Amino acid sequence: MSKKNQSKADAHSFFSCIEKNFDKAARYLSIKKGLLEQIKSCNAVYRMHFPVKIGKEIQVIEAYRVQHSHHKLPCKGGIRYSIKVNQDEVMTLAALMTYKCAIVDVPFGGAKGGIKIDPQIISAENIEKITRRYTSELIKKNFIGPGIDVPAPDYGTGEREMSWIFDTFLSIRPGEVDALACVTGKPVSQGGVRGRKEATGLGVFYGIRELCKMKEEMLSVGLDIGLNGKKVIIQGLGNVGYHAATFFHEAGAIIVALAEREGAIYNKKGLNVSNVILHLKKTGSILNFPESKNIEDTEKALELECDILIPAALENVIHKHNANRIKAKIIGEAANGPVTPEADDILGKKGVLIIPDIYLNAGGVTVSYFEWLKNLSHVRYGRMEKRFSENMNTELLQVIETSCRKKIPIEEKKMILRGPREIDLVRSGLEDTMINGFHKIRDLKKSLKIENLRTAAFVLAINKIIDSYEKLGIFP
Repeated sequence: MSKKNQSKADAHSFFSCIEKNFDKAARYLSIKKGLLEQIKSCNAVYRMHFPVKIGKEIQVIEAYRVQHSHHKLPCKGGIRYSIKVNQDEVMTLAALMTYKCAIVDVPFGGAKGGIKIDPQIISAENIEKITRRYTSELIKKNFIGPGIDVPAPDYGTGEREMSWIFDTFLSIRPGEVDALACVTGKPVSQGGVRGRKEATGLGVFYGIRELCKMKEEMLSVGLDIGLNGKKVIIQGLGNVGYHAATFFHEAGAIIVALAEREGAIYNKKGLNVSNVILHLKKTGSILNFPESKNIEDTEKALELECDILIPAALENVIHKHNANRIKAKIIGEAANGPVTPEADDILGKKGVLIIPDIYLNAGGVTVSYFEWLKNLSHVRYGRMEKRFSENMNTELLQVIETSCRKKIPIEEKKMILRGPREIDLVRSGLEDTMINGFHKIRDLKKSLKIENLRTAAFVLAINKIIDSYEKLGIFP
């Protein structure tokens, strides 16, 4: 069977994959079937078609916004621009957002949006038209608002699109005091938060780093504790993959391979991520990077020898036909749904540790939550406590120097005296969130003797959602 026909034969409904994982977790819970069905179902699916004049022609644009769960409000989830956008994908990503938020204690219901366009071939002017019209359609149906549904960037979107959404919302709802909180991922100058851009990649780093600190888990896969010297392969050099690669490189891990759509590059001694990015900007491709070997089939890069494999691009890239050839001992799911249920079973039998997407890539929504809180409070993080902390640290250093009769070097003194900046507080909050989330999943896995971290993560999420519904008095 050819690869093309093979992929067709293996085509999964993305949403059904999530349902399979949900059902595995449900076996560990004593919850009525009807309640479980309510949690699984998408509460609201808004499919729209609207006309936009592009050049001299009018084009009808297909778009979606899905609110998966209203157990907590507002709903939260990104908007992606891709020609591959469809209802199944958007529903699935909305569901993942619900579980993701529950696991890391972010008080949102899950949502997701998508516009079926290729942003690579559409001018910025026309993307702005589409974005603003999409926003107005969301406002008409009450699918956006600080306390209702708060979008964010996703594949194909960024700060630019979020600023257009905010501006459109404000123009239609003038005078709304909390309008800044209608969308996150905005430029810092428009109420965005420092540290949002790298948040998902940094969260991936924190999550994998925490697993690598666990002696029991590392012994089970024959690895030493820590990240230093670990061989890492990353598929996808978008926002998430790039930042994850950078943080792993800085921590002493060896990035042996990087994969993109056009192929992959490999060097067993390690790749300098910054230099690879410069090469990519210069040539338009990561291929032919100096002192590296080209791999034409990007999927083959997943099968190379490594300690940690991080798929940070597309769903279903590890499936039943290549799972047995995966040599990684740890897989960190930076992308949504990169491992199919069949591959999950195969890898589990091989003893591979998989850190699931519904926990590992929650860094983005965690920092989006911080931005939302900042917008509602109308105060920049660090503004009130920075000077107080600096003054307290100055007095403390003076006491230490007087007691020890020794001057502290100037550079060290500067580091100690500096009060917390916004980015320091954001990263500290993200690190704490990812560490706590990991240990809740791990502890639940051990206490209930659950077979893997993915199922334990779903059990944790479902329990928290049920608890929210019970507190609302919705369920008997």
